[in-house]
Amino acid sequence: MQELKIINEDNAEIIASHCYLADSFFTRFKGLLGRRQMSEGEGLLIKPCSSVHTLGMKMIIDVVFLSSDYQVLHIIEEMQPGKLSPVIKKSSSVLELPPGQVGRSGLKIGHRLRSISLDK
Repeated sequence: MQELKIINEDNAEIIASHCYLADSFFTRFKGLLGRRQMSEGEGLLIKPCSSVHTLGMKMIIDVVFLSSDYQVLHIIEEMQPGKLSPVIKKSSSVLELPPGQVGRSGLKIGHRLRSISLDK
């Protein structure tokens, strides 16, 4: 999986220092299933994606819905296991983060994010 760094262009805050891109059928299907926790700085960018679920998951996550140009459209903080998100029609990708990361980073609807490839 491709590794990325995700930065908030509005406040230069690093949202995820080690974010993995899930852009194939298998990586999108698997997502975070089987994981017990996410480490600080970790993230999963699911693309394309307009809704997510936490069915079968054992951890709480923050969920950020992004437009095609990485503008934040919708945020779910601390989504509990066993839940379904709403469908965000204009979303082209979803960023899943450790719980509390949205609040710690000051991320808001309307902010624009940027991804930087960490692959060599």
